[in-house]
Amino acid sequence: MRAIVLMGFMGTGKSEVGRRLAQRLGRAFVDTDALIVERAGKSVPAIFAEDGEMRFRTLEAEAVAEATRRRGAVIAVGGGAVVDPANAGRLRAAGVMVHLTADPDTILARVGDAPDRPLLAGGDPREAVTRLLAEREAAYTAAADVTVDTSARTVDEVVDEIRRTVAGQGPGNRWK
Repeated sequence: MRAIVLMGFMGTGKSEVGRRLAQRLGRAFVDTDALIVERAGKSVPAIFAEDGEMRFRTLEAEAVAEATRRRGAVIAVGGGAVVDPANAGRLRAAGVMVHLTADPDTILARVGDAPDRPLLAGGDPREAVTRLLAEREAAYTAAADVTVDTSARTVDEVVDEIRRTVAGQGPGNRWK
């Protein structure tokens, strides 16, 4: 059974959708950010502040490697994970890549004033979201097998769409 990898920008619902999808499918759920926090012994903002983004990206690559060893899991990866071609290749080899998207207004509403989002801190969050979305769009598009817009949708609606599209039952489903 192949993994289902949820990727996309912060605030698109990867963790919440991933937990619910894994529960409904009876699969393990792995959140690479949670693995990073566990391994580092500190929060993502603390890693960025104390150790820098490069250290975070190293920990992220290690977490991606660990997550992809869990056959058949639902995996939620951080927003920048697939920007690294090695991570993207490892995740693609493990399973189907589901790109969760949301419009900037939805993202900003979900992440709030973003004190725990290091890449949005210290400036205009709207500008940062717009810039980062533009910078990462090509990587997201290249990695995606399926794209699901989460704007103005409930977690259950998104989970149901992913189940229909990716995790559906029946003969000939190429994602199993």
